Amino acid sequence: MRERHPAVYIMANKRNGTLYTGVTSQLVQRVWQHREGSGGFSERYDCKLLVWFEMHATMEAAIAREKQIKAGSRAKKLVLIEAENPLWQDLWSQIIDGSE
Repeated sequence: MRERHPAVYIMANKRNGTLYTGVTSQLVQRVWQHREGSGGFSERYDCKLLVWFEMHATMEAAIAREKQIKAGSRAKKLVLIEAENPLWQDLWSQIIDGSE
């Protein structure tokens, strides 16, 4: 069984484009699903770029953080992304290289 690492993440279709905020216990697998366009919001809006993520010790903490981010304004999400990733680079390589 794979070890689980709770995370909150934001996917985008382009810089300042459509954003999708999610929570998962398996970040690499979930982002891969978004990148492959496996249905739902991310496929409809082409959100395939991982632009921000945050790891948590527990799933409960990750869910609480996701709710906090989703309740915030779009402007707050943009500030969150740009504080860590000002060039809006796809962070996929960071999580598959073991940085997760």
